[in-house]
Amino acid sequence: MTFSISARCAKTGMMGIAISSSSPAVAARCAHAKAGAGVVASQNITDPALGQRGLVLLGDGLSARETLATLLDGYAFASYRQLAIVDRDGGTAAYSGEKALGVFGTFEGKDCVAAGNLLATADVPQQMVRAFEASTGHLGDRLLAAMKAAVTAGGEAGPVHSAGMLVVDKVSWPVADLRVDWHETDPIGALADLWMLYKPQLGAYVTRALDPTEAPSYGVPGDE
Repeated sequence: MTFSISARCAKTGMMGIAISSSSPAVAARCAHAKAGAGVVASQNITDPALGQRGLVLLGDGLSARETLATLLDGYAFASYRQLAIVDRDGGTAAYSGEKALGVFGTFEGKDCVAAGNLLATADVPQQMVRAFEASTGHLGDRLLAAMKAAVTAGGEAGPVHSAGMLVVDKVSWPVADLRVDWHETDPIGALADLWMLYKPQLGAYVTRALDPTEAPSYGVPGDE
């Protein structure tokens, strides 16, 4: 019921994930990222604890492949889960259990990995990776380029209704955590619109947190 792209920007070190599903609020359960650690997509009959534990392992210095092996070691329900991992150095790892839903698959690229289940075609993850690799600019722009490529390639077998994007940088909190938890027709388009609104303000929100004396004006009524 889900497709995702997890990635690292080699130029800036930013890391992030974009994800969409027919289920509501997919990013709340499946998207996990932490600055200095990495990214974990935990999807297909989701166990969010895998994402949480994966970030701890990545933060301890394990590679993506080591993290994947550790998560699966002795895990009773591995056959139901799908994981895609990017570490702080851009290393990737991916796994799909044999009980993943419908047409499913993963594809690893340079600094990125895509995963999906209940897909319209098995080619969707590869098309996402190719779009990310061919794109330029801010990591958020590149993640959305991959999501749009997924839609062009057929996306899910049925309509998607939620989407989200999580981006982390040098601070301990996400610099972007954008979600469209339910949309009747085009959650990825709505997410792209939200990103275009948020992107010019992203740096200002970080500045306000680090040093409010240097903060840009808020641009709201009553702000002087």
